[in-house]
Amino acid sequence: MESILSSNEIGEGFPVLIIHGWQMEGRAEALDFEPIFSKLSGLRRIYVDLPGMGKTPANNIKDQDEILHRLVQFIDSRLGKSRFLLIGSSCGGYLARAIAQKYIDQVDGLFLRVPLIEPEDSKRDLDTFKPLVENEQFISTLSAEDRNLLGDILVQTPAYVETLKAKYEGVYIPAEKASDAQALDPIREDPGRYQLSFSLDDQSSKLFAPTLIVCGRQDQSVGYRDSLRLLELYPRSTYVVLDRGTHGLPIDDTGLFEALVRDWIVRVEEWRGRTTQ
Repeated sequence: MESILSSNEIGEGFPVLIIHGWQMEGRAEALDFEPIFSKLSGLRRIYVDLPGMGKTPANNIKDQDEILHRLVQFIDSRLGKSRFLLIGSSCGGYLARAIAQKYIDQVDGLFLRVPLIEPEDSKRDLDTFKPLVENEQFISTLSAEDRNLLGDILVQTPAYVETLKAKYEGVYIPAEKASDAQALDPIREDPGRYQLSFSLDDQSSKLFAPTLIVCGRQDQSVGYRDSLRLLELYPRSTYVVLDRGTHGLPIDDTGLFEALVRDWIVRVEEWRGRTTQ
């Protein structure tokens, strides 16, 4: 029997389904979104753990289609015919687009954070890394362990590095350790298994609910140019490319990130008011 996804629900009200990225977990999303949603009322946040990640066992998943299938089972079981909001980060954004396509009449708002567009790494349109703020003297004071952990550092200031390191230690490393590498690595390493078996661009009907797309100008994982075509697929989309934005955004621009999320919620509430009258 296939497992129901592990999840953590916070708050009461209108459902918001939040899908994390590859080798991440629901808790990682909560650390970024709860400081925002905890100030708002009437939203029931549902943070899922995808198969092989967080507290959900892999249960012999073989490809991205099976991961999507488990997510569909979860939605049908937990949300049924209810309308809901949808948030996806990175690979979770890729899956969120598939969910929005399947549940187009139930999704009242879509938020894609640094969304994966091209599952095959070699096809991604990425820029060569270059620090925005260079400080070789400061970087030379970091331990070899920290330099190895943090990799290419976009903004080489003590405050930025401290915030970045805290995110690695508090979010990324625990999530990766909790993930089932034996089940996930073969999927990630095979483009045929990492991508869905159907196109997300050939949408017979477009999602007209308010959509927010936030990309990082300096995102070294998925970039931002590949996602420009989403503007045509989502007519009510706000498309933002953040300078100083990496794949892990927000790092130190949490105020701007919060403003974008709040604006999206306002547009969603206006949309819901119009469609329920």
